[in-house]
Amino acid sequence: MKPVSILLVDDQPLFREGLRTLLSVHSDFEVVGEAGNGAEAIRLVCSLLPSVVLMDLQMPVLDGVAATRRLCKEQPGCRVIVLTTFDDDEMVFDGLRAGAVGYLLKDAPSEKLAEAIRVAARGESFLQPSVAAKVVAEFARLSRKTVGTPNSMVEPLSERELEILRLIAQGASNREIAGALFLAEGTVKNHVTNILGKLEARDRTQAALKAKDSGLI
Repeated sequence: MKPVSILLVDDQPLFREGLRTLLSVHSDFEVVGEAGNGAEAIRLVCSLLPSVVLMDLQMPVLDGVAATRRLCKEQPGCRVIVLTTFDDDEMVFDGLRAGAVGYLLKDAPSEKLAEAIRVAARGESFLQPSVAAKVVAEFARLSRKTVGTPNSMVEPLSERELEILRLIAQGASNREIAGALFLAEGTVKNHVTNILGKLEARDRTQAALKAKDSGLI
């Protein structure tokens, strides 16, 4: 199996070096390049075409939010995971609105980082639980301001799909959902695909946000 190609984007060379060393122990990962700012990251993505970009937020020349926004527009096949020290609400929502499919803090366990990379490479989204909680809380707040009844759906979600959607909103991966509900991981993946289609959501994060906004969870 071809390894997941990864671009490291951070303005601290020592952190990039440590991250490269950390990821090198995984045979299914290949770090194909490093960038010290967002502008350099965009140039390297165009030439190296990595599957996943680990993106810091605060960098010189072009910050991580602006770089993520451009990459998601110009290179939609590239999956961006924010990897930063900042967990304040504004940073979290700016990164996700820009199109990042994952958000991790730099103090996250190494196994969580590896899991996030694999999840992103499969086309899924990954949020650290503390970040997922912020997202759900924010949309709960917005939902309270919404006037009217929940949005109707052409095809309603089944009870099983609602169970899975609640776990997605908590930041659970397909593997974690499969373990919690005693299902095969492939079965969970099929349910997630159906959920995204019914909610007309581009990814898991948007599905959780739409569901919360509509009063489904």
